[in-house]
Amino acid sequence: MFQCKLHEAIVLKKIVEAIKDVVNSVNIDASPQGLAFQAMDLSHVALVTLSLRSEGFASYKADKSFPLGVKLQNLHKILKCADNADMVTMECEDEPQQLQFKFESQKQDRTTRLTLNLMQNDEDQLAIPETNYSSNITMPSSEFSRIVRELSQLSETVKVRTTKKAIYFSVDGDIGKGEMELKENTSDKPTEKIEIDVDDEVEASFSLTFLNSFCKGGALSDSVRLLMSENTPLVVEYKIGDLGTLKYYLAPKLQDD
Repeated sequence: MFQCKLHEAIVLKKIVEAIKDVVNSVNIDASPQGLAFQAMDLSHVALVTLSLRSEGFASYKADKSFPLGVKLQNLHKILKCADNADMVTMECEDEPQQLQFKFESQKQDRTTRLTLNLMQNDEDQLAIPETNYSSNITMPSSEFSRIVRELSQLSETVKVRTTKKAIYFSVDGDIGKGEMELKENTSDKPTEKIEIDVDDEVEASFSLTFLNSFCKGGALSDSVRLLMSENTPLVVEYKIGDLGTLKYYLAPKLQDD
């Protein structure tokens, strides 16, 4: 049997909201170590991975690995029935065909029970290679969202360039050109702090449409980490408190695009 509980439904709501526009369905592995999945978008340009540690839940029980194939739009509809502050319990039997949800108000004077039909998901899991990234940038997630949103008005593609002291976001579209430069600062606040850790400078172009979708992960964390190396996908990583991490991988655009 598998069963886990979260203190607040808002965490699960934000996770689903952050990924449902990138991938349609996920095959969640509910194992003794926690919940995890990886899923690729239909164009095979972006990959999403989620890892939630069992220790981060209010309670967690899984005596083996349970494959939970979930259509995200359906899960989104289920979660709409929960208030943000509701406690959420998810559970299933040994050969799961359905995933049971229980939403309890904090005062425990209201309980909602719903069942989500699971789906067969035979997608192969990709082996994500261990990579030592040459550029590691940490910045406020709100600032990253603002940059992506504003530059999307000028172009569909952004060029990201790192140096030892700064990161640059530049566009060259039909309307005109633009560039934003961010330098390191030593603020103690996650909503302001920018860290630049660059061994080798990197330059690559990426789809702003996908980056706009990735920015929804900012609802989970005050800061975002960007990992880059030459000729490798960009990694956009959000920490989910002590629970785990949500990562997006985005393939760079070819130079002649």
